[in-house]
Amino acid sequence: MAIMVLTAAYCSLGGSISTIHDHAPKIELTVQVEDKEVTTYASLGWKERLGGLKEGTLAISFFNDIASGNLDGLFWAQLGNVVTFEVRLTQSAVGVSNPKYTGSVLIKELKPIAGSVGDVATQDVSFPTSGVVTRATS
Repeated sequence: MAIMVLTAAYCSLGGSISTIHDHAPKIELTVQVEDKEVTTYASLGWKERLGGLKEGTLAISFFNDIASGNLDGLFWAQLGNVVTFEVRLTQSAVGVSNPKYTGSVLIKELKPIAGSVGDVATQDVSFPTSGVVTRATS
């Protein structure tokens, strides 16, 4: 078993955004499947279930950067667009011990200003996947 501590995760978004892991202290990819109940009288009092449609969410916390050509403007330009993504546990090459997860997400929300006096300017965003999310080791 290869237990690890996340110290150098990789995150890239398509379009003009590119890599953002140099600004991100937290990256989270969640995938799930709908729960469809198919219980009948033959189930003997136990619920039976099947998996339905799949979906996912890419949640990212990042330090906002309003410098020309950086994250604030790049994300703003992609608001409402579907862009590709790739996330990995490390920035090392893709392999059996470092699979990549890829797909597309809708840039659905931005929080260009969030925080209290004295806080670091950050954004916590959550983008729904659009289409298939894949896992690959090569």
